[in-house]
Amino acid sequence: METTLKTLSDTNIQLTITVGAKELADAEKAALKKLTKTVKVPGFRAGKVPQAVAAKHVEPHALQEQLLDDAISKAVTAAFIEKELQPLDRPSVEIKKYVPGDQLEFTAEVEILPKIKIGNYKKLTAKKAVVKVADSEVAELLERMRQGFSKKEEVTRPAEMTDEVMIDFVGKKDDVAFDGGTATDYAIVLGSGQFIPGFEEGIVGHKVGDTFDLSLKFPKEYHSADLAGQKVVFTVTLNKITAVILPELDDEFAAKAGPFTALDELKADIVRELTAQKEREAEGNWKDALISELIEKSDVPAPEILVADQVRSIEQDFQQNLMYRGLTIDAYVASQGLKDIDEWREKEVKPTAVKRVQAGLVLSEVTKAEKIDLTDAEIDEHVEVHKQQYVNDPETLKRFDTPEIRRDVANHYLTEKTIQRLVEVNGGEVAHSH
Repeated sequence: METTLKTLSDTNIQLTITVGAKELADAEKAALKKLTKTVKVPGFRAGKVPQAVAAKHVEPHALQEQLLDDAISKAVTAAFIEKELQPLDRPSVEIKKYVPGDQLEFTAEVEILPKIKIGNYKKLTAKKAVVKVADSEVAELLERMRQGFSKKEEVTRPAEMTDEVMIDFVGKKDDVAFDGGTATDYAIVLGSGQFIPGFEEGIVGHKVGDTFDLSLKFPKEYHSADLAGQKVVFTVTLNKITAVILPELDDEFAAKAGPFTALDELKADIVRELTAQKEREAEGNWKDALISELIEKSDVPAPEILVADQVRSIEQDFQQNLMYRGLTIDAYVASQGLKDIDEWREKEVKPTAVKRVQAGLVLSEVTKAEKIDLTDAEIDEHVEVHKQQYVNDPETLKRFDTPEIRRDVANHYLTEKTIQRLVEVNGGEVAHSH
């Protein structure tokens, strides 16, 4: 067998393989053995026909087809091993020359796992952000908690900011009511920014029973083209004013909010929680930055077949996410000012897919370089952790015992272990995750 290799791109190759008489004779024997199992000969039970007899009854065309199939398959596998190539798909084969019993020449084109030139992964410059919790963030969270413990009380005084009011309104442009500009018994919290500028402020100072006009202008960037930048008049009737009474920020409030005896304890707990949350974010961002920098410093071609897989996966997750939010992909694409789904795929999905493939390839090189692996016991432990989430779902539980799922779990944690090593060799601390 002779093999020549032609590189078509960083990830595409073409093999030209010539198979000689000996290999063709071996392939014929193998083909005959396979076909003997299915050939029907009077006087013999199916599958029990002697090979010499079967040879006379096998359809020549079927034998040639099986022979070529076997010869090509065996030759391609041998060529991949000899040239140390890792194919990512079934090769596309084209027969160039075939002389039965003498010679077979064919080409096999396929995408392969590319050779990667990895940068120095031990000398990356990305740093973890220093985490700080500002007083304003604590105050904002306390304010949200106060809102949660607020009481409501109907009042007769004029409306003030933060009051909840019930209103009727009719909006007109050039004395004609416009779509979406009319409502009855509409509840709104003044100062929430739910309406266009000037609307909520215009209600302040009015009493229950008042009817008044608000002359306003829609913002230029308003989503409805008919109203953007237009002057309108809202006729508003105020039906009800409810004051939102917030509790005092004191030790009593802290005791209501949790197992605290003093407000300072509650504040310290908020600082602890926010710090932990920000630490997790900073750690995640740092890992992403280290991987991005390593990709930049390496030569990592991304095979199309792997990118296409990631595109499908990202698209599926994204569409599901939109569905939960009650949106369609078309509505999202339009909101981003993109022409169509194809443009969205090209501009948003594909770059992310390429980055994911490159990340997987560089991390795999780090795994090899650092000789990182998982023991069976570690895989068992991780599988068990996953199983705990599905104790009431016997069908899913069963799937965790299949080799495919075990392999997926192992790959996931091997990647995590590798990212953790990347953090360690670049001055980070070990953070064990389960």
